[in-house]
Amino acid sequence: MTKGSIGFGVIGAGRIGNLHARHVAGAVDGAHLVAVMDADLSAAQKAAYGGAKGTQNVEEIFGDSSIDAVLIASPTFLHAEQVKAAAKAGKMIFCEKPVDLDLAKTIEAMSLVEALGVPFQIGFNRRFDPGYAEVARAVKAGELGKTELFRSQSSDPALAHEEYIKVSGGIYIDSVIHDIDTARFVVGDIKRVTALGRVLTDPVYAKYNDIDISVLTLEFENNAIGVIMNSRRTVYGYDLRVEVFGEKGKFVTEDERATKVWKYHKEGIKGDFYYYFIERFRDAYRAELQAFVDAVRKGEKPTPGTKDAVESLRVAIAATRSLREGRPVEVSEVK
Repeated sequence: MTKGSIGFGVIGAGRIGNLHARHVAGAVDGAHLVAVMDADLSAAQKAAYGGAKGTQNVEEIFGDSSIDAVLIASPTFLHAEQVKAAAKAGKMIFCEKPVDLDLAKTIEAMSLVEALGVPFQIGFNRRFDPGYAEVARAVKAGELGKTELFRSQSSDPALAHEEYIKVSGGIYIDSVIHDIDTARFVVGDIKRVTALGRVLTDPVYAKYNDIDISVLTLEFENNAIGVIMNSRRTVYGYDLRVEVFGEKGKFVTEDERATKVWKYHKEGIKGDFYYYFIERFRDAYRAELQAFVDAVRKGEKPTPGTKDAVESLRVAIAATRSLREGRPVEVSEVK
């Protein structure tokens, strides 16, 4: 059990790192912000809320004895090495997804974390959205009876920049991995995937052997089946929902409207919407950090953890292989 407030060092001061730093500094009980590191010193200083320090030197984060936990929100290609460095320094670790685009590097980092007994949580924030969490709880409690069918839909409002596309790892590792983790969280382990994708909105995706529209079918270990639908462009805003069918009925979670009001006029019915994921999941981002802090203060293992980091990536890689090879892929093929 950890006593006292947990000091955090945040690595990466982009939009997610900045949001995490703000939450740690003033919205997470039992935590405080010590330092923020970014290659851009001005970004680090802007995210250093509540009197924390900003730095360009990542070694200051690992070497500072007042920092108990490291929150990694840097570019993906840096995650694995930073996770290993933090583990060797004896720091608790919260890492944004994925740990790496490569499965072997991910397993290597997670194995070191486990060997050193360092608390670790991977940033699958949707698990901490109230709707997603309640659907998962109810399914696991048997309220649907036998689970038969799962559906997840996620659509982003705008296309990514080319500089991001070329290093993202592709739609399944970059984006759909959140839906994959949700499927594992709600229904269970996945044994087979079949991917179908197109480039229908921006030809730049084809340049990097990527797609912008996808349908991914899932076959679960418990014999349930599922489908994940994704689009890189929805002009009306960020759109996502989850449905689970079972022998006793159906559960649905969806929350597009930022203001929970329908406006009825003679011209029709109107409502607003969330434009991007930061707004839609702001509370979930805070809740996942609160769950991490609560777990380590109680001496419990944070979740989602090392296995979830590995297995969701394994499924995402299987989906990428299915798309490129035009066939169903057993998840067990991905070693």
